[in-house]
Amino acid sequence: MTTASTYAEFAAREAHGVSPAYERLAFAVSEDAELPALLERLPPAKRQPNLLFGVVRLLGGPVDDPAAFHAYVLANWPAIEAEMRVRVTQTNEAGRCAVLLPVLTALPQPLALLEVGASAGLCLYPDRYAYRYDGHVVGSGEPVLDCALTGLEPPATVPRVAWRAGLDLNPLDVRNPADLAWLDALIWPEHAHRRARLRAAAAVAAADPPLLVRGDLVDDLPALAAQAPPGATLVVFHSSVLYHVPPPRRTAFVQLVRDLPGHWVANEAPAVLPHAGTPEPPGEVLHQVLALDGRPLAWTRQHGQELLWFGPSMSR
Repeated sequence: MTTASTYAEFAAREAHGVSPAYERLAFAVSEDAELPALLERLPPAKRQPNLLFGVVRLLGGPVDDPAAFHAYVLANWPAIEAEMRVRVTQTNEAGRCAVLLPVLTALPQPLALLEVGASAGLCLYPDRYAYRYDGHVVGSGEPVLDCALTGLEPPATVPRVAWRAGLDLNPLDVRNPADLAWLDALIWPEHAHRRARLRAAAAVAAADPPLLVRGDLVDDLPALAAQAPPGATLVVFHSSVLYHVPPPRRTAFVQLVRDLPGHWVANEAPAVLPHAGTPEPPGEVLHQVLALDGRPLAWTRQHGQELLWFGPSMSR
């Protein structure tokens, strides 16, 4: 895909109905005569809309008006380019715990959670948050994560977590104001509820920091997995991470994680991590596939706001 078509697809499949500002902005970039040429100076993985828009927000630039955005990017391109080269989209959306919860609660308890691509580790606390599935509340605490659930009864409780750890090439620390500012910049402009959710989840992590290890998802995963306590079910999981990873390394990771003890939970776009037996997606909007040990179970939305179950029941 060209850079222009990547931005057009983002507008139509990801931002449409979710962020009017980013939908307008992405369509404008796709039709721009200058901005795609600037972006093409960057490596392909660094041209993505969320990275560009997040960096502009971090630097204080406008994202609500395409003309102002165009002028700002042209005037400040050296600073924007420098930030885009050293940053990655580490959104760390705690809301994704809502789509992971039905799988996590069905596994033998307690759990030893190991998140690949953990960012600041905010998805390592599914036991500390509360959930609201179409009005049905599960658990207690803050934040409360809302999720539309179809095809499955809500979980009866939250999981028991005995150990939590994360692996990331560039782990973030929510106690560091600069790291928290980057996480905030990655939240889409209209999403005040996600901004409040970030602050609440960051308070949970700051009060009881997880074990976050700087490392590679293939080279360093076995050693970290070996630290999981005996008597707990190891669960290696990841969400919206593998698109950052070159295809040969994805293949190596899948081979590795299948051989580890415990379970593997993946929540990735089907083009990034295909699974045999996945049904047709529910419409043109981008969905991810939730899978357990390579078996597809449900369609999910990228911020954890919807779960469409098509797999068997997950009762223990």
